[in-house]
Amino acid sequence: MAKRSAPEVNAGSMADIAFLLLIFFLVTTDIATDSGLSRKLPPWEEDTQEPVIIKEKNIFALTLNSNNEILLTSGGDSEVVALKDLRAATVKFLDNGGGEGKDACKRCKGAGDPASSDNLQKAVISLANDRLTDYKTYIAVQNEILAAYNEIRNREFKRDYPNLEMNFVEATAMYQDPVTEPKVRENLKEKLEAIKLIVPQKFSEAEAKRD
Repeated sequence: MAKRSAPEVNAGSMADIAFLLLIFFLVTTDIATDSGLSRKLPPWEEDTQEPVIIKEKNIFALTLNSNNEILLTSGGDSEVVALKDLRAATVKFLDNGGGEGKDACKRCKGAGDPASSDNLQKAVISLANDRLTDYKTYIAVQNEILAAYNEIRNREFKRDYPNLEMNFVEATAMYQDPVTEPKVRENLKEKLEAIKLIVPQKFSEAEAKRD
């Protein structure tokens, strides 16, 4: 009696199917990325200088509690501020221009309140948070602070370089674009650095704590 041959499975196309499935998942899958702000750490230097004393009126102190409320302390007064009002309050503090004499601010457009920040160079933003503060709230507050700095930097960039017909944020995007010509990037870099010196981003983040 003749032996029956076992049926064979045609696996010739399995590799093609697996490859197509791999491409499908790579194209359709969303890769989650953490939102936040990019930070560039300063180079490490030996601590040989005495600590700088900062006047209380030059500190814009923000504290996020476990209920995600924003407590603002400025000029000795404390209040709870809504996230939607934070950017305007930050701009008001940074742009106050309450200094006199050598601390006078020629570029500031604020009210000139002597109880608030002296000038753009001395104004400091301080942010502290509770360990139970939501990450989303913390990032949202940081974004509003950065937006406040950019609002003033946009104004000063357009004031100093009106012929470019762009603001600080737009110039930064062009500088970071890899297709921008090297000569243009070098020119933009010089101008962007000049504005950063005029409106320095002095932002201090305290360690999270739990009362």
